Amino acid sequence: MRPVPKPAAKADALPELFKSVRARTRELCEPLEIEDYIPQPVIDVSPPKWNIAHTTWFFEEMILKKFTAGYEVFDPDFGFLFNSYYNTIGERTARDHRGDLSRPTVKKVFEYREYVDEKMLELLAANDSDELRELVILGCNHEQQHQELFLTDLKYTFSVNPLFPAYREGFTPEEISDAPAGGEFSDIEGGIYEIGYAGEGFCFDNELARHEVLLRDFSIANRLVTNGDFLEFIEDGGYRRHELWHAEGWDWVNREQVNAPLYWNKRDGEWHFFTLGGLRKLPPEAPLCHVSFYEASAFAEWKGMRLPTEFEWEAANEKFRWGLRWEWTNSAYLPYPGFSKPGGAVGEYNGKFMINQMVLRGASIATPEGHSRPSYRNFFHPHLRWQFTSIRLVR
Repeated sequence: MRPVPKPAAKADALPELFKSVRARTRELCEPLEIEDYIPQPVIDVSPPKWNIAHTTWFFEEMILKKFTAGYEVFDPDFGFLFNSYYNTIGERTARDHRGDLSRPTVKKVFEYREYVDEKMLELLAANDSDELRELVILGCNHEQQHQELFLTDLKYTFSVNPLFPAYREGFTPEEISDAPAGGEFSDIEGGIYEIGYAGEGFCFDNELARHEVLLRDFSIANRLVTNGDFLEFIEDGGYRRHELWHAEGWDWVNREQVNAPLYWNKRDGEWHFFTLGGLRKLPPEAPLCHVSFYEASAFAEWKGMRLPTEFEWEAANEKFRWGLRWEWTNSAYLPYPGFSKPGGAVGEYNGKFMINQMVLRGASIATPEGHSRPSYRNFFHPHLRWQFTSIRLVR
């Protein structure tokens, strides 16, 4: 975690930041019924109740227990129930059993949030140390990550319901188009580029340390691949042509019987796709969504092109519009030269996941406003598709 200078987060602004982030999570919960808070159909998605309890646990465990003398936890069982992956802190509920928790109730979880919010605001009124400020800003960014997960996880849960329920009627951000500015591709001159975060505000530790990379000349697409583009790939037998796929990807396609992006459904001869607003006819002009790295790489091979490296993406990011989809890169998720993990539980935030995952860049329609930046490094295993992922090509 990068130290945050005082001008970036003054003491009087910190409570407002905290309150606004916490309020946004409550806004996301407004369309839900009680029954929506608990289901967990697969290991990769967490129930809404767990997400909103875990973000509260983060503030209690990482901040209140450390900075508030004699702090009394809301419930001693919550540390076990809502820890995610912090081995430094102790045992926890198995990831695939988060949906088994009918108790504590949703009402109790919201009482937990109110209790922690009250204690946090009392603490912020009494303490303005640099260490506290850094951890509160980290906690707010952590909650923003879970606000995005709240939507992506819930969308998957709703998608397995045969009624295809809408999270919010008329809310279909997946249909927003990505019109390119100027030509189809932008030429980027080779040379030495600085990569990584540079600035006075917050960044995650995996965006550091800033360093130089050498890039060759390349051209990068000014728009994302569209649904219509990918439909041509399907119609040309893309999912049946082994020569387009990595061996591991080809095994995945056959094992899982994959023949289209996640949430695509063919009904009466027409393609539909599931959105946050329910099941809709597939708009060919909208950016492709919910594809794995395997699919992204196979499509690029089919087009005779490739995916950008994360360094090419960052060097070129001013040339195109981004923010509609997380964009797969051809870069493995590894530490930058000079990367250093903080001590304690905070050091488990990013570093221990730097293995067997691929980097995504940008942001998506589910990312909270202002949360991402050009140096932001998202990362997922290559088979995962439930995030708002897409493809930008390089030639």
